Amino acid sequence: MAFCLTLRMKCFSQLTRIYSSNASNFVGLHCIPAIAMATFQKNTGDMFLPPVLTLADEGGMLNRDLFVKTILLPAVRFNKKLTNTCLKALKPKAVAHKPLRNSPSDPEEKVLLLNPEIVSSDNVISLGEAGITFLEEHNLESKFGDFPLELKYSDWTSDEVLRSLLPKGVEVPTGFSRIGHIAHLNLRPEQLKYKHVIGEVLMDKNPGLKTVVNKTGEINNEFRFFNMELLAGENNMITTTKEHGHSFEFDFSKVYWNPRLSTEHTRIVGMLNKGDIVYDMFAGVGPFAVPAAKKGCSVLASDLNPESFKWLERNVKLNKINTGSIRTYNLDGREFIRDIVRKDLVKRAEEQNTCCDPHQRTHVIMNLPSLAIEFLDVFPSLLQSIPTGVRGHVQLPTVHCYCFSKEVDTASDVLRRIEAVLSHSIEGALVHDVRDVAPNKEMMCVSFKVPAPVIFGCSTEDLYEATEAPPVKKSRTE
Repeated sequence: MAFCLTLRMKCFSQLTRIYSSNASNFVGLHCIPAIAMATFQKNTGDMFLPPVLTLADEGGMLNRDLFVKTILLPAVRFNKKLTNTCLKALKPKAVAHKPLRNSPSDPEEKVLLLNPEIVSSDNVISLGEAGITFLEEHNLESKFGDFPLELKYSDWTSDEVLRSLLPKGVEVPTGFSRIGHIAHLNLRPEQLKYKHVIGEVLMDKNPGLKTVVNKTGEINNEFRFFNMELLAGENNMITTTKEHGHSFEFDFSKVYWNPRLSTEHTRIVGMLNKGDIVYDMFAGVGPFAVPAAKKGCSVLASDLNPESFKWLERNVKLNKINTGSIRTYNLDGREFIRDIVRKDLVKRAEEQNTCCDPHQRTHVIMNLPSLAIEFLDVFPSLLQSIPTGVRGHVQLPTVHCYCFSKEVDTASDVLRRIEAVLSHSIEGALVHDVRDVAPNKEMMCVSFKVPAPVIFGCSTEDLYEATEAPPVKKSRTE
């Protein structure tokens, strides 16, 4: 054992001497301009970062050609036939990003770039036993040394480029929403001076992006879209995006679409069963209505925004939905409930559909969080005038009401507000936190069944007398 250890240390010493006499030749294999030599950095934590090119003032332009930097990295050159063998021996010591490169001097060779925090070109022992053995067995002692790696704009991420460009105190945008070929930003005031450069960098670094926009105003409460400005790319707002296997096409500048609600769309559709009845009160371009209809639900969907209605109809066709599964309307939410939904509820009750299918349920989706609670005033006494003999067959709808809350106890807050509008308590409500939309502002969804006394506009006692079902019906639904 002592003999083997002594022999290995002798090999280390010999290899170190061989390396020292040949290291300069390794660098010499790559012709380096004198001006680039001045940019060499070695064994520093920020050596892979781009040069600092802070934009001095508003209107500063993005000059991609200035993003050039040459760094020296420890590396091993070898015949490309030895690639697998080399990686087996040295991959744990390689750099994380694109460690394997073509040799600039020999098309038959490859270069493995090594992590300068682990390996030093001045210390062959830092290669470890496996690395040294690889060099010895293949006579590559002279192929270990410094390699000049030129980094360009294309080598850095958007975050790295923007950190190089933006002044201290101006944060790099942490993210954006992607809708097809469009990137949607919500820039902070201090970032607005550099908005066009930010847009260009994001478009460069995200394949498929052709348009970058920034939100410039609050959501329009009537038609639910916001004003925006073009930061970079094409002024083309008509886009197509996919969500859980469904395609949606629309003009992003004229309708409401939020990709952050994708999970919520799936959650609600997951609560639906084939054959359920769905009334989508603020349908938009169809993120609930389309997958619900594809699932086999009978859907009635409406939106007040003419553009949303147009694209809703387009998306019904785009997703090849049977026209008998969905009906679309361009109506105000209250008008939709009082006219279309009321008639449909009564019609189904008269046909006693709920008795034929005890598993069928009725849902009302109210995805207008800024105003949906106010729209609940459409339900009290909605079916007050229908014949008492029909009431027992009405399938009481489950409402999925979206809302915002800024209170500490968000659940208590939204339940209190809902009960105030209905003038009635709601039992068994499911309160779901959807997402944080701002500091101390939560978007929520409250799912509850409309109480019978509310929708029929009568006391519980009168309701019981009026809807007491005959024995035959009881036996069919038990």
